[in-house]
Amino acid sequence: MTILLEVCVDSAEGLAAAIEGGAGRIELCSALELGGLTPLPSLMRIAARAPIPVYAMIRPHAGPFFFDAADEEAMMIDIDAVRAADLAGVVIGANRPDGTLDMPLIHRLKAHAAGLGSTLHRAFDLVPDADQALEQAVELGCERILTSGCALKAVDGLETLKRISAKAAGRISIMPGSGIRPANVGEILQATGAREVHGSCSSPVESADPRAVAFGFEAKSTNKTDVAVVREMRRAIEAAAG
Repeated sequence: MTILLEVCVDSAEGLAAAIEGGAGRIELCSALELGGLTPLPSLMRIAARAPIPVYAMIRPHAGPFFFDAADEEAMMIDIDAVRAADLAGVVIGANRPDGTLDMPLIHRLKAHAAGLGSTLHRAFDLVPDADQALEQAVELGCERILTSGCALKAVDGLETLKRISAKAAGRISIMPGSGIRPANVGEILQATGAREVHGSCSSPVESADPRAVAFGFEAKSTNKTDVAVVREMRRAIEAAAG
């Protein structure tokens, strides 16, 4: 059984590391420290040269996945940029204030992205009823749901992940994500039967420029995609797949 590893990256350097390490698909973002925002068109153009599929995050700002008319216009323009860059797909999602999926908005985003692949992002993890949201995701026609099982980390949401994977019954892929590392990916795959998994495959890196930190131009410490972690993750996935 082949299990695909999707790696989220927010730079050209991270993109190269993910590909070198053996990622099967890229989730392209900016600002991963904020959970991932829409990448710049320049990074989309660079990523278009990748030998594996690239899906771009469509999220115009940090914070809850509540989007107004101005945000919707920005997301439509960003989807146009994804198409212009000839990437494989988009990562979309939105919630209402009560946590339920904002189905009218997601339908409009999905329609605007016609011809592109689509992943429903972790807006799913904020819903009050995962089983209902699963049926809504199937209705939307998304290829997959990126989810931690409505928990902070996927290892804490295994029961939900297992349940919705069974209920999905091949109609949509359930892709576990959040806090997945080489040490726990085997447990998650065994529990859920997932055929694809999502991770950052990153390691912490200290800034080498104290002046940049002092001026606020750079964080003192950040996480960066690590080719060694990507390779280790791939080995762990292959071991779990038998």
